[in-house]
Amino acid sequence: MFGDMMGMMNKLKEAQEKVEATKKRLDTVMVDEQSSDGLLKVTITANREVKNISVADELLEDKEQLEDYLVLTINKAIEKATKINEAEIGAAAKDGMPDIPGMDGFMK
Repeated sequence: MFGDMMGMMNKLKEAQEKVEATKKRLDTVMVDEQSSDGLLKVTITANREVKNISVADELLEDKEQLEDYLVLTINKAIEKATKINEAEIGAAAKDGMPDIPGMDGFMK
């Protein structure tokens, strides 16, 4: 019985290590998004850290329009990054989990 428990604990530790490694790797996965007209471009990591914002000169003339563009484009980039992040972290966690009867329902 204790052997099984130790095996499960080791599997849980391995799963945690896989999740941490995946989080580090997601710092290198870049997500690009741009406004529909291409005047604003945003690059963020899959961990949702903004890396770059490129603004066309014509947007600098209208503060309110620029603010709207920033909000919309950054939110679209965050949405994409979140989907990638959740899929990758979920896969890493599920892959490393020990086979515990009845736990399948929690991992979906």
